[in-house]
Amino acid sequence: MKHVFPTYSRFPFDLVEGHDVYLTDDQQNTYLDFTSGIGVCSFGYSNKIIQDKVSDQLKKVWHTSNLYENQLQDKVAGQLCNDDQLAFFCNSGTEANEAAFKLARKYTGKTTVLAFNNGFHGRTYGSMSLTGNPDIQKGFEPLVPDVEFANYNDEKAIDLIDSNLAAVILEVIQGEGGVVVGDKEWLQKVQAACHENQVLLIIDEVQTGIGRTGSKFAFEQFDLQPDIITSAKALGNGTPIGAMIGNKELASAFGPGTHGTTFGGNKLSMAAANGVLEQLTPDFLESVQSKAEFLWDQLNEKIKPFDKVTSISGLGFMVGIHLIDDVAVSDVISELHKQCLLTLSAKHNTLRLLPPLIMDEKNLEKGVELILEVLTK
Repeated sequence: MKHVFPTYSRFPFDLVEGHDVYLTDDQQNTYLDFTSGIGVCSFGYSNKIIQDKVSDQLKKVWHTSNLYENQLQDKVAGQLCNDDQLAFFCNSGTEANEAAFKLARKYTGKTTVLAFNNGFHGRTYGSMSLTGNPDIQKGFEPLVPDVEFANYNDEKAIDLIDSNLAAVILEVIQGEGGVVVGDKEWLQKVQAACHENQVLLIIDEVQTGIGRTGSKFAFEQFDLQPDIITSAKALGNGTPIGAMIGNKELASAFGPGTHGTTFGGNKLSMAAANGVLEQLTPDFLESVQSKAEFLWDQLNEKIKPFDKVTSISGLGFMVGIHLIDDVAVSDVISELHKQCLLTLSAKHNTLRLLPPLIMDEKNLEKGVELILEVLTK
Protein backbone atom coordinates (compact mmCIF):
# COMPACT_ATOMS: atom_id res chain seq x y z
CA MET A 1 0.00 0.00 0.00
CA LYS A 2 1.62 3.20 -1.23
CA HIS A 3 -0.78 6.03 -0.44
CA VAL A 4 -1.79 5.67 3.23
CA PHE A 5 0.07 6.31 6.47
CA PRO A 6 1.75 3.18 7.89
CA THR A 7 -0.31 3.23 11.10
CA TYR A 8 -1.04 -0.50 10.88
CA SER A 9 1.16 -3.58 10.60
CA ARG A 10 -0.87 -5.30 7.91
CA PHE A 11 -0.85 -8.91 6.82
CA PRO A 12 -0.02 -9.28 3.10
CA PHE A 13 -3.48 -10.07 1.77
CA ASP A 14 -6.71 -8.17 1.13
CA LEU A 15 -10.03 -9.65 2.28
CA VAL A 16 -12.33 -8.92 -0.64
CA GLU A 17 -15.39 -11.12 -0.15
CA GLY A 18 -17.29 -12.68 2.73
CA HIS A 19 -20.12 -15.11 3.30
CA ASP A 20 -21.52 -16.29 6.65
CA VAL A 21 -18.38 -16.97 8.77
CA TYR A 22 -15.89 -17.19 5.89
CA LEU A 23 -13.74 -14.53 4.21
CA THR A 24 -11.91 -14.76 0.88
CA ASP A 25 -8.78 -12.78 0.02
CA ASP A 26 -7.42 -11.34 -3.22
CA GLN A 27 -5.36 -14.50 -3.74
CA GLN A 28 -8.48 -16.71 -3.64
CA ASN A 29 -7.74 -18.15 -0.20
CA THR A 30 -10.86 -18.66 1.93
CA TYR A 31 -10.53 -18.38 5.71
CA LEU A 32 -12.66 -19.44 8.64
CA ASP A 33 -13.02 -16.24 10.64
CA PHE A 34 -12.35 -16.26 14.38
CA THR A 35 -12.02 -12.44 14.52
CA SER A 36 -15.38 -10.95 13.43
CA GLY A 37 -13.36 -7.93 12.30
CA ILE A 38 -12.22 -7.49 15.95
CA GLY A 39 -15.61 -8.23 17.45
CA VAL A 40 -17.64 -6.35 14.84
CA CYS A 41 -19.38 -8.71 12.41
CA SER A 42 -21.13 -10.89 14.98
CA PHE A 43 -23.85 -11.76 12.47
CA GLY A 44 -21.31 -12.67 9.81
CA TYR A 45 -20.85 -11.36 6.30
CA SER A 46 -24.10 -12.15 4.50
CA ASN A 47 -26.89 -11.54 7.00
CA LYS A 48 -29.98 -10.96 4.87
CA ILE A 49 -31.93 -8.95 7.44
CA ILE A 50 -29.10 -6.44 7.88
CA GLN A 51 -28.35 -6.33 4.16
CA ASP A 52 -31.99 -5.69 3.28
CA LYS A 53 -32.42 -2.94 5.86
CA VAL A 54 -29.28 -1.10 4.73
CA SER A 55 -30.18 -1.58 1.06
CA ASP A 56 -33.73 -0.29 1.59
CA GLN A 57 -32.45 2.77 3.45
CA LEU A 58 -29.83 3.45 0.78
CA LYS A 59 -32.60 3.74 -1.80
CA LYS A 60 -34.35 6.41 0.31
CA VAL A 61 -31.70 8.68 1.86
CA TRP A 62 -28.36 7.80 3.42
CA HIS A 63 -27.58 10.98 5.34
CA THR A 64 -29.41 13.85 6.96
CA SER A 65 -28.14 16.34 9.51
CA ASN A 66 -28.89 15.98 13.20
CA LEU A 67 -30.63 19.35 12.85
CA TYR A 68 -33.74 17.30 12.10
CA GLU A 69 -35.62 14.58 13.90
CA ASN A 70 -34.58 11.04 13.10
CA GLN A 71 -37.18 8.43 13.94
CA LEU A 72 -34.79 5.61 13.03
CA GLN A 73 -32.39 6.85 15.72
CA ASP A 74 -35.21 6.86 18.22
CA LYS A 75 -36.25 3.33 17.23
CA VAL A 76 -32.73 1.98 17.68
CA ALA A 77 -32.34 3.84 20.97
CA GLY A 78 -35.56 2.22 22.14
CA GLN A 79 -34.16 -1.21 21.27
CA LEU A 80 -30.85 -0.44 22.95
CA CYS A 81 -32.00 1.30 26.15
CA ASN A 82 -34.32 0.48 29.00
CA ASP A 83 -37.09 2.90 30.03
CA ASP A 84 -34.74 4.84 32.33
CA GLN A 85 -32.01 5.46 29.77
CA LEU A 86 -31.23 7.69 26.80
CA ALA A 87 -28.76 7.18 23.94
CA PHE A 88 -26.33 9.41 22.08
CA PHE A 89 -25.14 8.05 18.72
CA CYS A 90 -21.69 8.59 17.25
CA ASN A 91 -19.34 6.77 14.87
CA SER A 92 -17.11 4.50 16.95
CA GLY A 93 -16.22 3.17 20.37
CA THR A 94 -13.60 5.80 21.02
CA GLU A 95 -16.17 8.52 20.29
CA ALA A 96 -18.65 6.86 22.63
CA ASN A 97 -16.03 6.93 25.39
CA GLU A 98 -15.19 10.56 24.60
CA ALA A 99 -18.87 11.39 25.03
CA ALA A 100 -19.01 9.48 28.32
CA PHE A 101 -15.90 11.31 29.58
CA LYS A 102 -17.39 14.70 28.73
CA LEU A 103 -20.79 13.88 30.19
CA ALA A 104 -19.31 12.62 33.47
CA ARG A 105 -17.29 15.80 33.96
CA LYS A 106 -20.10 18.13 33.02
CA TYR A 107 -22.80 16.41 35.07
CA THR A 108 -20.73 16.03 38.24
CA GLY A 109 -18.80 19.29 38.00
CA LYS A 110 -15.69 17.27 38.89
CA THR A 111 -12.76 16.40 36.65
CA THR A 112 -10.90 13.33 37.91
CA VAL A 113 -11.66 9.90 36.44
CA LEU A 114 -10.28 6.58 37.66
CA ALA A 115 -9.35 4.07 34.96
CA PHE A 116 -7.40 0.81 35.01
CA ASN A 117 -4.04 -0.46 33.86
CA ASN A 118 -4.29 -2.65 30.73
CA GLY A 119 -7.68 -1.15 29.94
CA PHE A 120 -8.42 0.10 26.44
CA HIS A 121 -10.94 2.80 25.60
CA GLY A 122 -9.73 4.21 22.26
CA ARG A 123 -7.12 6.39 20.60
CA THR A 124 -8.57 9.91 20.45
CA TYR A 125 -7.15 12.20 23.11
CA GLY A 126 -9.77 11.75 25.80
CA SER A 127 -10.19 8.02 25.25
CA MET A 128 -6.43 7.50 24.92
CA SER A 129 -5.94 9.35 28.20
CA LEU A 130 -8.29 6.81 29.83
CA THR A 131 -6.39 3.88 28.29
CA GLY A 132 -4.01 2.15 30.69
CA ASN A 133 -1.36 1.31 28.12
CA PRO A 134 1.77 3.52 28.03
CA ASP A 135 2.75 2.17 24.60
CA ILE A 136 -0.40 3.68 23.09
CA GLN A 137 0.11 7.00 24.85
CA LYS A 138 3.83 7.33 24.11
CA GLY A 139 4.74 10.40 22.07
CA PHE A 140 1.35 12.09 22.47
CA GLU A 141 1.86 13.78 25.80
CA PRO A 142 0.61 15.93 27.42
CA LEU A 143 -2.54 13.86 27.79
CA VAL A 144 -5.89 15.02 29.14
CA PRO A 145 -5.21 15.76 32.83
CA ASP A 146 -6.87 14.34 35.95
CA VAL A 147 -6.96 10.70 34.94
CA GLU A 148 -5.73 8.26 37.58
CA PHE A 149 -4.97 4.56 37.16
CA ALA A 150 -5.25 1.52 39.39
CA ASN A 151 -4.61 -2.18 38.92
CA TYR A 152 -7.58 -4.19 37.70
CA ASN A 153 -9.12 -6.72 40.12
CA ASP A 154 -7.04 -5.14 42.92
CA GLU A 155 -8.67 -4.47 46.30
CA LYS A 156 -6.47 -1.37 46.72
CA ALA A 157 -8.37 0.27 43.86
CA ILE A 158 -11.53 0.41 45.99
CA ASP A 159 -9.84 2.80 48.42
CA LEU A 160 -9.17 5.24 45.55
CA ILE A 161 -12.88 5.73 44.87
CA ASP A 162 -13.88 8.78 46.87
CA SER A 163 -16.06 11.86 46.43
CA ASN A 164 -13.33 13.68 44.50
CA LEU A 165 -13.91 11.48 41.45
CA ALA A 166 -16.29 12.31 38.63
CA ALA A 167 -16.35 8.71 37.36
CA VAL A 168 -14.79 5.28 37.24
CA ILE A 169 -14.45 3.70 33.79
CA LEU A 170 -13.77 0.02 33.20
CA GLU A 171 -14.37 -3.01 30.99
CA VAL A 172 -15.84 -6.04 32.75
CA ILE A 173 -13.54 -8.05 30.48
CA GLN A 174 -10.37 -6.28 29.37
CA GLY A 175 -10.17 -7.29 25.70
CA GLU A 176 -7.06 -5.64 24.30
CA GLY A 177 -5.42 -6.01 27.71
CA GLY A 178 -5.32 -9.81 27.46
CA VAL A 179 -8.96 -10.97 27.85
CA VAL A 180 -8.86 -10.40 31.61
CA VAL A 181 -12.21 -11.15 33.26
CA GLY A 182 -13.26 -8.96 36.16
CA ASP A 183 -13.85 -10.65 39.49
CA LYS A 184 -17.59 -10.39 40.19
CA GLU A 185 -17.21 -9.57 43.87
CA TRP A 186 -14.57 -6.94 43.11
CA LEU A 187 -16.68 -5.32 40.41
CA GLN A 188 -19.62 -5.11 42.80
CA LYS A 189 -17.35 -3.45 45.40
CA VAL A 190 -16.32 -0.89 42.77
CA GLN A 191 -19.98 -0.17 42.04
CA ALA A 192 -20.85 0.11 45.75
CA ALA A 193 -17.97 2.55 46.31
CA CYS A 194 -19.16 4.63 43.34
CA HIS A 195 -22.72 4.80 44.68
CA GLU A 196 -21.53 5.63 48.19
CA ASN A 197 -19.43 8.55 46.94
CA GLN A 198 -21.74 9.87 44.19
CA VAL A 199 -19.29 8.78 41.50
CA LEU A 200 -20.57 7.74 38.06
CA LEU A 201 -19.79 4.19 36.93
CA ILE A 202 -19.00 3.98 33.21
CA ILE A 203 -18.79 0.50 31.69
CA ASP A 204 -17.13 0.18 28.30
CA GLU A 205 -19.04 -2.54 26.40
CA VAL A 206 -17.54 -1.71 23.00
CA GLN A 207 -16.07 -5.21 22.60
CA THR A 208 -18.03 -7.19 25.19
CA GLY A 209 -21.54 -5.99 24.30
CA ILE A 210 -24.26 -6.91 21.81
CA GLY A 211 -24.26 -10.59 22.65
CA ARG A 212 -20.53 -11.32 22.64
CA THR A 213 -20.60 -12.97 26.07
CA GLY A 214 -24.08 -14.51 25.76
CA SER A 215 -26.04 -11.58 27.16
CA LYS A 216 -26.95 -8.25 25.60
CA PHE A 217 -24.25 -6.58 27.70
CA ALA A 218 -21.59 -8.43 29.65
CA PHE A 219 -22.18 -6.42 32.84
CA GLU A 220 -25.55 -8.13 33.21
CA GLN A 221 -23.72 -11.33 34.16
CA PHE A 222 -21.96 -9.51 36.99
CA ASP A 223 -25.13 -7.99 38.51
CA LEU A 224 -24.05 -4.42 37.79
CA GLN A 225 -26.11 -1.32 37.00
CA PRO A 226 -23.81 1.28 35.42
CA ASP A 227 -24.72 4.93 35.08
CA ILE A 228 -23.23 5.09 31.58
CA ILE A 229 -22.61 2.32 29.02
CA THR A 230 -20.62 2.68 25.82
CA SER A 231 -21.23 0.47 22.79
CA ALA A 232 -19.99 0.20 19.19
CA LYS A 233 -18.41 -2.58 17.07
CA ALA A 234 -21.08 -5.31 16.79
CA LEU A 235 -23.91 -2.77 17.11
CA GLY A 236 -23.59 -2.00 13.38
CA ASN A 237 -22.17 -5.35 12.18
CA GLY A 238 -19.59 -3.47 10.14
CA THR A 239 -21.16 -0.06 9.55
CA PRO A 240 -19.49 2.76 11.52
CA ILE A 241 -21.42 3.30 14.73
CA GLY A 242 -21.01 4.09 18.40
CA ALA A 243 -23.47 4.73 21.18
CA MET A 244 -23.33 6.18 24.66
CA ILE A 245 -26.20 5.06 26.87
CA GLY A 246 -26.85 6.98 30.06
CA ASN A 247 -29.39 7.26 32.82
CA LYS A 248 -32.10 9.83 32.09
CA GLU A 249 -31.13 12.15 34.93
CA LEU A 250 -27.84 12.83 33.11
CA ALA A 251 -29.75 14.59 30.30
CA SER A 252 -29.59 17.90 32.15
CA ALA A 253 -25.86 18.07 31.36
CA PHE A 254 -26.15 17.10 27.69
CA GLY A 255 -28.51 19.64 26.19
CA PRO A 256 -28.32 21.39 22.79
CA GLY A 257 -24.82 22.56 21.92
CA THR A 258 -23.00 20.52 24.55
CA HIS A 259 -21.92 17.75 22.18
CA GLY A 260 -22.42 16.79 18.56
CA THR A 261 -21.35 14.86 15.49
CA THR A 262 -21.92 15.21 11.75
CA PHE A 263 -22.30 11.53 10.95
CA GLY A 264 -23.38 10.07 14.30
CA GLY A 265 -26.75 8.38 13.96
CA ASN A 266 -26.34 8.19 10.19
CA LYS A 267 -29.38 6.51 8.65
CA LEU A 268 -27.41 3.68 7.04
CA SER A 269 -25.73 2.79 10.33
CA MET A 270 -29.05 3.05 12.13
CA ALA A 271 -30.62 0.70 9.60
CA ALA A 272 -27.84 -1.82 10.25
CA ALA A 273 -28.18 -1.45 14.02
CA ASN A 274 -31.92 -1.95 13.72
CA GLY A 275 -31.24 -5.23 11.91
CA VAL A 276 -28.74 -6.32 14.55
CA LEU A 277 -30.94 -5.53 17.55
CA GLU A 278 -34.01 -7.04 15.90
CA GLN A 279 -32.15 -10.36 15.84
CA LEU A 280 -30.63 -10.07 19.30
CA THR A 281 -33.53 -11.94 20.86
CA PRO A 282 -33.59 -14.06 24.04
CA ASP A 283 -33.67 -17.19 21.84
CA PHE A 284 -30.63 -16.01 19.89
CA LEU A 285 -28.70 -15.20 23.09
CA GLU A 286 -29.63 -18.62 24.46
CA SER A 287 -28.17 -20.21 21.34
CA VAL A 288 -24.96 -18.19 21.82
CA GLN A 289 -24.72 -19.45 25.39
CA SER A 290 -25.21 -23.05 24.26
CA LYS A 291 -22.60 -22.82 21.52
CA ALA A 292 -20.21 -21.02 23.86
CA GLU A 293 -20.51 -23.91 26.31
CA PHE A 294 -19.55 -26.26 23.49
CA LEU A 295 -16.61 -24.02 22.51
CA TRP A 296 -15.29 -23.89 26.07
CA ASP A 297 -15.60 -27.67 26.40
CA GLN A 298 -13.45 -27.98 23.28
CA LEU A 299 -10.91 -25.46 24.55
CA ASN A 300 -10.65 -27.03 27.99
CA GLU A 301 -10.32 -30.52 26.57
CA LYS A 302 -7.93 -29.88 23.68
CA ILE A 303 -6.09 -26.60 24.23
CA LYS A 304 -5.86 -25.91 27.97
CA PRO A 305 -3.80 -29.04 28.84
CA PHE A 306 -1.26 -28.27 26.11
CA ASP A 307 2.24 -27.48 27.40
CA LYS A 308 2.51 -24.30 25.33
CA VAL A 309 -0.61 -22.82 26.99
CA THR A 310 -0.48 -21.31 30.48
CA SER A 311 -4.23 -20.61 30.82
CA ILE A 312 -7.40 -19.73 28.95
CA SER A 313 -9.61 -16.80 29.95
CA GLY A 314 -12.79 -15.15 28.75
CA LEU A 315 -16.53 -15.55 28.63
CA GLY A 316 -18.94 -16.63 25.90
CA PHE A 317 -17.52 -16.02 22.43
CA MET A 318 -14.63 -13.96 23.84
CA VAL A 319 -11.54 -16.11 24.43
CA GLY A 320 -7.93 -15.48 25.38
CA ILE A 321 -5.41 -18.34 25.02
CA HIS A 322 -2.34 -17.35 27.01
CA LEU A 323 0.87 -18.76 25.52
CA ILE A 324 4.24 -19.43 27.10
CA ASP A 325 6.92 -16.84 26.35
CA ASP A 326 8.78 -19.16 23.99
CA VAL A 327 5.80 -19.25 21.63
CA ALA A 328 5.21 -15.83 20.06
CA VAL A 329 1.54 -15.16 19.41
CA SER A 330 2.42 -13.36 16.16
CA ASP A 331 4.04 -16.55 14.85
CA VAL A 332 0.99 -18.59 15.81
CA ILE A 333 -1.32 -16.17 13.98
CA SER A 334 0.84 -16.32 10.84
CA GLU A 335 0.87 -20.12 10.92
CA LEU A 336 -2.90 -20.16 11.35
CA HIS A 337 -3.20 -18.00 8.23
CA LYS A 338 -1.49 -20.82 6.33
CA GLN A 339 -4.20 -23.10 7.70
CA CYS A 340 -6.84 -20.58 6.57
CA LEU A 341 -7.94 -19.52 10.06
CA LEU A 342 -8.08 -15.86 11.09
CA THR A 343 -7.32 -15.04 14.75
CA LEU A 344 -6.22 -12.05 16.83
CA SER A 345 -3.70 -11.15 19.50
CA ALA A 346 -3.95 -9.25 22.77
CA LYS A 347 -1.45 -8.09 25.39
CA HIS A 348 0.67 -10.53 27.35
CA ASN A 349 1.23 -12.97 24.45
CA THR A 350 -2.46 -13.82 24.18
CA LEU A 351 -4.13 -15.48 21.21
CA ARG A 352 -7.56 -13.85 21.10
CA LEU A 353 -10.64 -15.47 19.56
CA LEU A 354 -13.80 -13.53 18.68
CA PRO A 355 -15.82 -15.77 16.35
CA PRO A 356 -19.07 -14.50 14.81
CA LEU A 357 -21.99 -15.32 17.08
CA ILE A 358 -23.71 -17.20 14.24
CA MET A 359 -20.89 -19.75 13.94
CA ASP A 360 -22.09 -23.32 14.36
CA GLU A 361 -20.50 -26.02 16.50
CA LYS A 362 -18.91 -27.75 13.52
CA ASN A 363 -16.92 -24.65 12.56
CA LEU A 364 -16.10 -23.83 16.20
CA GLU A 365 -14.62 -27.30 16.57
CA LYS A 366 -12.77 -26.95 13.27
CA GLY A 367 -11.14 -23.73 14.48
CA VAL A 368 -10.05 -25.29 17.77
CA GLU A 369 -8.55 -28.26 15.90
CA LEU A 370 -6.56 -25.92 13.64
CA ILE A 371 -5.22 -24.05 16.67
CA LEU A 372 -4.19 -27.33 18.27
CA GLU A 373 -2.50 -28.42 15.03
CA VAL A 374 -0.45 -25.23 14.83
CA LEU A 375 0.50 -25.28 18.52
CA THR A 376 1.61 -28.89 18.12
CA LYS A 377 4.09 -27.78 15.49
